[in-house]
Amino acid sequence: MSIEREVSAANEAHRRAFPVSRLLSSGMAYEDVLALHASVADGKDWHQVAEELGSENGLRAEDAIAHGRTMTARGWHLYASACYRTGQAVLPDSKPDKARLYRKAIEHFGNAGELTDPPFEHRLVAYGTRQVRTWLIRPAVPRPPTVVVLGGFDGWREEHEFASRPLLERGIAVVLMEAPGQGETRIFGRNFMHEGYEHAFSAVLDMVRADSRLADSVGIWGNSFGGCLAARAALADKRFRAVCVNGGSVQPAEVLERFPRLTSRVQDLFGLDDPDRARTALESFRLDAGQLASLTAPLLVLHGAPDRIFLIENARSMHAWAGSADKTFREWADGEHCIYNHAEERNLLVADWFTDRLNPEHESAEPGRRNRRSTNAEARGI
Repeated sequence: MSIEREVSAANEAHRRAFPVSRLLSSGMAYEDVLALHASVADGKDWHQVAEELGSENGLRAEDAIAHGRTMTARGWHLYASACYRTGQAVLPDSKPDKARLYRKAIEHFGNAGELTDPPFEHRLVAYGTRQVRTWLIRPAVPRPPTVVVLGGFDGWREEHEFASRPLLERGIAVVLMEAPGQGETRIFGRNFMHEGYEHAFSAVLDMVRADSRLADSVGIWGNSFGGCLAARAALADKRFRAVCVNGGSVQPAEVLERFPRLTSRVQDLFGLDDPDRARTALESFRLDAGQLASLTAPLLVLHGAPDRIFLIENARSMHAWAGSADKTFREWADGEHCIYNHAEERNLLVADWFTDRLNPEHESAEPGRRNRRSTNAEARGI
């Protein structure tokens, strides 16, 4: 195959993996999304185009700062970060450009955070001899509850800042977390998914509860493979008060049956050279009815009926098997993986759901609501 055909095939795969809906859902500017997709359709390299777009947005941020427009600069920094993050996402860990682009994504995200009130806080959270890397984003209210938010096989916690904004608007703090094997925790911290990874989630929870600016009420929201991790975190540590699983599965290894090319992502997650060992390691994350029966925290499960990454029946099992007295299942008949194509509806729904379950004022105002099981209409998203 010629180099041109290889690039074309790779770009088509990237466009499928990162459709317009997903890139918008992750906070990328609409014009940048269109420019990226159009450029790679013309044969240009995905990560190079994304870097060019990120650089342009960075220059816009500098110009805004020079003219005293701090909020405008903040926006351009976030758009620059999104471009760099999107560019590195298609590269394997072995490529030096991956770490370089992700470092730029973190830098611009941090620059945006410095222009925010209160500012974003980059936190390294230790547990044993290891650490995970997070961003703490607080609303300007006293002692808010907190939601820990994480992504899938790769992580890229900054991708979820956009989805977290309705939480902040409702007075809920957010910890964007990269678990072992994800994002900065993996690339720069060299901490891969391992036995006992649940301690990382407990350490993040300890960090929140030790911060006198934050309330003790903490929930967790996992997206894609992160949904499985979120459920497992709540099973291991009952202090998590509410759990949202968006686009997750009780048997995450199912994705490799339909998309074996994703095995390399799983290898990166576990830090394994052997693809067979990586598949076996992912199989160990299967959740069964016996395990989920001990999940008692309120549970919200979101899924798209056509999802081929994780099948909807495996999300339904998550909901059906959970021992939670308060549990809700929502599905979208046309929903993409992680409901990218209904991002605004998804974000507002999740924010309202966490508000209802993490705010003590709401509990006392509506004492019967938290113990209510979902109806069939709710379970179907009607």
